[in-house]
This record gives sequence, structure tokens and C-alpha cells, in this order.
Amino acid sequence: MTDKIDYISREKFLAELMRYKKGSVSRRHFLGVTGLGLATSVLGAALPGLRGAARAEGSIGDRVVLASWPNYHDPANFDAFTAKTGALVDLNVFGSNEEMLAKLQAGGTGWDVFVPTNYTISTYVELGLIEPLDMSKIPNYDAAAFDPRFAGPGTIDGKIYAVSKDWGTTGMGTNTSHTNGAPLTSWKEFWDITRAEFSGRTTVHDYQLTTIGNALKYYGYSFNSVDPKELADAEKLLLDVKPHLFAITSDYQPAMRNGDAWLCMCWTGDGKQLNRDMPEIQYTLGKEGGEIWSDFYAVPVGAPHRDAGYALINDLLDPMVNMAETLFHGQPVADSRVNAMLSAERLADPILYPAAELLNALEFGAAQTLTNPDRAELMARFKSA
Repeated sequence: MTDKIDYISREKFLAELMRYKKGSVSRRHFLGVTGLGLATSVLGAALPGLRGAARAEGSIGDRVVLASWPNYHDPANFDAFTAKTGALVDLNVFGSNEEMLAKLQAGGTGWDVFVPTNYTISTYVELGLIEPLDMSKIPNYDAAAFDPRFAGPGTIDGKIYAVSKDWGTTGMGTNTSHTNGAPLTSWKEFWDITRAEFSGRTTVHDYQLTTIGNALKYYGYSFNSVDPKELADAEKLLLDVKPHLFAITSDYQPAMRNGDAWLCMCWTGDGKQLNRDMPEIQYTLGKEGGEIWSDFYAVPVGAPHRDAGYALINDLLDPMVNMAETLFHGQPVADSRVNAMLSAERLADPILYPAAELLNALEFGAAQTLTNPDRAELMARFKSA
């Protein structure tokens, strides 16, 4: 019997490499789909000297598993961490906090570190899914350096369960070459143009908090509403819009970059990355409001490579490493040590730091939205319609 190896085209390889570099897929996926995983395994067995430091046994082990979001980390920082410690970073990418919660509740994730959003942390604590952090293992975290607006949700009942990664907003990315150079500025415009001129060209998040929340904003309701009548209005809008969507996905950059999509529900960092590479794509907030959020690093109970997880968190919170992270992913950070090293031009960037009147209209996600059955069922009906 002969093993068959399916070779991929140069174009497919480069596309997968770009997705991996942006954090849209895990290293395991990249190695598997390109065939490099098999090649590395075969060569490593035949020529052990090729394995190098990345597979060497070290004091923290040879791997660490991180569950995070698309386009959210600089791969160069992971490579540097591996070179320093011998632990390879295995990145698992998710598109919603609901998906992360379901994985943790099911057990056996193998995660050592994950990246929850502010409003979810109290639920993880109540369910016993994350542990209070051993801050002696994270000396790079200086609580006094972090803005409490964004770092505060990581502390529950006086115990630190999560440390601040970054913060941002949820808005929309418009390819202005299709709007006479003017970006959209309201959620009413977003949903209306999707059912008209942009039919078949819009993506929305595969994430109930933001997709339902921004449908609620169409009517002027709270982003976090769980009122049955208001949710019914949001569902009617979403079901009406569904046939006009290009996709429901939290990894929307590829479609925006290749021109298949012209409009997307968008997080700050993706908005910055897209605008940096394609200035015609502009990121804006809805004038009616929407979401402001902060993300964290946390350690799940039963992490199999616990020491490696703490080492990764500590490394990523080194101010120099964190500065490289923010320059790559485009999200602002709450660490004043990092902000002191950033240019005045960057600190004045309206994508990263919107005007006060726009920020003031935004809401942090509410814990009730994560487990509210009405919102979960609404999202399921919307996706299956």
C-alpha cells in the first residue's frame, strides 16, 4: 500500500500562509492543509537534528495551546517565544465567546491560555471554568500601569482571574470605492444598504452579541437588550437581511480584501489592518451606539501545560512585546507603559481612539447576554434560515 500525498497549488499555499500569518487559522491547520506537518514529522523522525529548539524539552515543556480570535497576534512574537523557551505556540482560533464557553463546558479543550471578553469573565468564575491567576508567575503585569476601565473586569471579588490584553470597539468597514468615497456612519445605513445596493456584499459576525446587538441599534434599543419585544424586532430585521448577506463569519478580512464583500461588521483591529493595506476601506462607528469591549488573558482550570501558559502570558505582557502586538493587530492597549512608547500620530488615530462623543454612545457587553436563551435561540434561527 502506498501513501498518497495531495499537493496544493502555489496560490493555495500562499493563501493559507497569509491566513496563518494573520492568525485566522491555527498552526496545526496550516501544517495539515499544506502538507508541511507530514513532511516535518517524516524528516524529524529520519533526521532528529532537524527538530531544533522548538521541539526541545525545556523547563516549561515543548508546547503551549492558546485559544484566541482571528488576526489577533503577531506570529513573530510566537516565534520569538519558542526560540526563548523551546515551547511551540499552538493557536486555536474562535469567532465568538459563546463558542469558547461551549468548548470549555464540554471539557477536554487542551487549552493553556484563552482570550475572553470583559462581560464573560464573571460567568466563567461562577461556572468554575477559570482559575484565579498566580500573579507571581506574571511579573510583567503591573496593575498600576493599566487603565481600570479596561482591566477592571478581570478582578472578581478581589481576586484576579484575567489580565488585560487590549480593548476596542465594534463598528463597520466600508469599501468606499462603492459609496462615492463616503463610509457609512449608522447602523440604519448598514442594514438598509445591505438590503439594497450592497445585496450579496455584506458580512456580519458569527457572534450573537454583536450581530444581534447591532440589529437592536437599528431601532435605537440597547445593544444588550433581552426584552422579548425588542429581540423580536431584531429577529425580523435579521431574517429580512439574511438572503442579502455574503456571509456570516467572524473572519471577514479575506472577502473584504479580494472584493467579494464591500461591507463588514468589524472590530477595531481588523478595521485598522484593512485600512492600512487598502485605504479605500474605512472603519466607522454607528452614531446610534454599539459596543466597546476589552479582552483578557485567562487560564482555564486543568490547563495541561500550565507553566507554559503563564510563561506565554508574561511574555506577551512585556511592554516591548506588547507594543509589537498592538502595532500588528491594531487594537489599542490599556497599558500606559506601551502607550508611552507609541507615536503621537498613532495615539491620535481615529480608528483606534474615536472621538469622545462616539465612544460615549457605546456599551460594554453585559453578562446576561452570554447565557440568555432567547438571544441564543434567535441567533440559531437566523443562521439556519
